[in-house]
Amino acid sequence: MASKKTPAINSSSTADIAFLLLCYFLMTTTMGSQTGLQRRLPPMPDKNQKVEDQKVNKRNIIIVKINSQDRLIAGNELLDVSQLKDKIKQFLTNPAEDPTLPEKEMKDIEGFGQYAVSKGVISLQNDRGTSYRAYIAVQNELVKAINELRDEFSRANYGKGFDSLDEEKQDIVKKCIPQNISEAEPKNVSNK
Repeated sequence: MASKKTPAINSSSTADIAFLLLCYFLMTTTMGSQTGLQRRLPPMPDKNQKVEDQKVNKRNIIIVKINSQDRLIAGNELLDVSQLKDKIKQFLTNPAEDPTLPEKEMKDIEGFGQYAVSKGVISLQNDRGTSYRAYIAVQNELVKAINELRDEFSRANYGKGFDSLDEEKQDIVKKCIPQNISEAEPKNVSNK
C-alpha cells in the first residue's frame, strides 16, 4: 500500500488576513487621548533687537495665585474656582471704566476698524505644592473666560459664535480680545 501524503496548507493568503485584522483593530480600538493646555509661545526675538524693560501699569495686571492647599486668590479676593471666570471677564472688559481695572487702548484692527482693546494681563502664580487638578481647573477657567468674551464679541458683531466663524474673522476676534496669560515659575505662594 502506498503511503498517503498529508496535503500542505495553502498559506499564501495568511499575510493578507493578518494585515486585514491589523487594520480592523487599529480602526476600531480607541486610545486614550492626551489632554493638555493649548498655548502659543511668543515668537523668538530678533538677535539685533534691543532689550527694553517694559513697564506695565499695576492696574492692568490681575494676579491669580494658587497656594499649596489649592486655595485660589484673584487680585486680593479669596475665590472658589467657579467664581474665577466671572472675575476675569469683569477684569478684562472693565464695563464701568473703573480706574482700578485695566485700561483700554484704541487699536485699528484690520478688517474691523477701531476697537478699544483691553491691556489686561492675567498673571498666574502657583505654589510648588499645588495639585495638578487645581492648576488645570484654574487654567480651564481662565481660558473659558476668554473664550466666552470672544464668543460674545462674535455674536454681537458677526451674528454667530466664535467657532462658527471663518479663520479670517477668528483672527480679528483674537486681536480684539487677546489672551494675555503670564505664568510665573512655581514658588512658595502659601508663605505670603
